[in-house]
Amino acid sequence: MPSYPLRALVLRKTKLGEADLILTLLAADGRIVRAVAKGMRKPTSRFAGRLEPGCVADLMLNTGRNLEVISDARSVNLHPGLRHDYERSTAASVVVDVLDKIALEGQAEERLFGLADATLSAIEHTERTERVHTVLTAFLLKAMAMHGYRPHLDSCVSCARDAAAGRGGGFSLEAGGVLCPACGIPSGPGGVARLSKRGNEMLGWMLRSRMAEIAETDWPKGTVEECFDLIRAFVGYHLSARIKALDFYADGAGS
Repeated sequence: MPSYPLRALVLRKTKLGEADLILTLLAADGRIVRAVAKGMRKPTSRFAGRLEPGCVADLMLNTGRNLEVISDARSVNLHPGLRHDYERSTAASVVVDVLDKIALEGQAEERLFGLADATLSAIEHTERTERVHTVLTAFLLKAMAMHGYRPHLDSCVSCARDAAAGRGGGFSLEAGGVLCPACGIPSGPGGVARLSKRGNEMLGWMLRSRMAEIAETDWPKGTVEECFDLIRAFVGYHLSARIKALDFYADGAGS
């Protein structure tokens, strides 16, 4: 079988037969690849510990009829710190779950892999665990922007006038942007979320900033919660698949 190298982030494991696993991988070019890790469920497997969700590895893949087959794996970044802290671990599970839903087979989006690795590193290494919530909010915002849903924050998405966030306007989930007070709060399936001026500033800053910077910056807890709730609703509105890890995080570690 033809073989080729691939650097990838492990997103998900699925049982196959008695001892094998199918791994869902985010390749370095941002596309989804599915490959079989033969015997990985055996205690003596040479892949054990190297190919867990959240791990980055250099792989050698053999081309199969239906799925690729992993013949070798060398660890690049295991992100070990994500496995020893509950909030960091649950936040990392949201990252890999969202990527599994938005990345596509055969469709490259190179920025996704960089975002994923930078986010996991930021979650792992930020000194204060309360900043994990900020990092995860930024990841959701950036991932949606890369998926084609970049929020419009500078002017009213309805009339293009100054949105004047914080003076009676809001954020339209359907239109994907802020609303000025004159356009009001829409009703119906489009939905709207409240967005303060400070929250608007924070979202804009996140879009412009690198993950390492976000992981070192403190924002008021109330503003972080406001932005997280808004972006969570935005994700839920525009992604057809339910993000179970996000629901679990919001109900537990992130609350």
